[in-house]
Amino acid sequence: MHYAIRARDLAKQYRIGAIRQRDMGYVTLRDAIAERLRGRTQKATTTELWALNGVSFDVQQGEVVGIIGRNGAGKSTLLKVLSRITEPTRGRAELYGRVASLLEVGTGFHPELTGRENIYLNGAILGMRKREIDRNFDAIVQFAEVEKFIDTPVKFYSSGMYVRLAFAVAAHLEPEILIVDEVLAVGDARFQKKCLNKMQDVGQQGRTVLFVSHSMQSILRMCQRAILLNQGQVVADGPAQQVVGVYLGKGTHSIAERVWPDRASAPGKEIAHLRAVRVRDVDGDVSDTIDIRTPVTLEMEFVVTTGGYVLMPHFRLYNEDNIAVFTTLDLDPEWRRRPRLPGRYVSRVTIPGNFLAEGSLYVEAALTTLDPPIGQFAERDAVAFQVIDSLEGDSARGDWAGNLSGVVRPLLPWTTIYEPSA
Repeated sequence: MHYAIRARDLAKQYRIGAIRQRDMGYVTLRDAIAERLRGRTQKATTTELWALNGVSFDVQQGEVVGIIGRNGAGKSTLLKVLSRITEPTRGRAELYGRVASLLEVGTGFHPELTGRENIYLNGAILGMRKREIDRNFDAIVQFAEVEKFIDTPVKFYSSGMYVRLAFAVAAHLEPEILIVDEVLAVGDARFQKKCLNKMQDVGQQGRTVLFVSHSMQSILRMCQRAILLNQGQVVADGPAQQVVGVYLGKGTHSIAERVWPDRASAPGKEIAHLRAVRVRDVDGDVSDTIDIRTPVTLEMEFVVTTGGYVLMPHFRLYNEDNIAVFTTLDLDPEWRRRPRLPGRYVSRVTIPGNFLAEGSLYVEAALTTLDPPIGQFAERDAVAFQVIDSLEGDSARGDWAGNLSGVVRPLLPWTTIYEPSA
């Protein structure tokens, strides 16, 4: 078995310190000197922060591995340690092969040098000979789409040009290990897709890719394996689909379906109880990943044990920030204002494509009587699913690849009236 990366008990500690200030305000330099002379030096209070704490894993040659986790989980710190930008406080990392890293916009570029000079500089840093760089030079420039500016100092480049050239250099100079943080979000959607395809090609050539992303679409598309970090520790490592499920909060089982076959343990009261909740894709299959352009159906299966009540099934959706996206009520005219008979019911609602924003969504399934209003069950986080956005330019984001704020993302019709100048 040939390893590309071996990490053992990696830990990185930062100390966050602040000088204890006087009650009257901040400490000036004169105050500090005076306190020193009086032998009453202010004591510093420090807080220890473990960005990484006991991270261990192996990556085989040719694997494409995604690193996921919420903000502050330790993803970027891990990549900096592996890239030898920062030293670990504890532990050891072994990398077998030439490493190229793209962690920040303009990483490894000298601002005063031209794009051409920076290509050769980066190649030399990777240990390549000039003829090796010459062989890849035209492909780098063509991929980065900076032909007109290749002899311009990179300090005049836009952030998008920086990223394009930096990625092209990192991917084309034949590293055995390619480490990429989520700086690709600076580029447009077309270039993001181009980079993802290139990283897939690198993996298929037997080279190793370590890729950090908040886009579950990119992780599921690129990686067969993923590692989930939380508070500086590995909490899941395995097939990408399974680890994404853990990230969304429902363990290793399908997060798109939950079933309560046992009446005794099922949510509910004497009138009705919940039996199952499911997320179905456009083909009707249970799925925890939904293309943003296609509809998604939420399904609630419940059993009425005591008839004669008007019931109101409803779903409430929450995003990753615990913000309620919307609530949808069952207004099916067949059962609206009509008392339910005892038996099994399946209520479904379909959310159209290009309506939800990308990201993780958690579904609360609830049911209540109307007269009198008595809640029968309200199962928070009954199921969850991931909305993955398209980079084809035909979703609500169009050709924009940056962040789009909001809890919904409808594709709305726009019109333009143009009048030429006189």
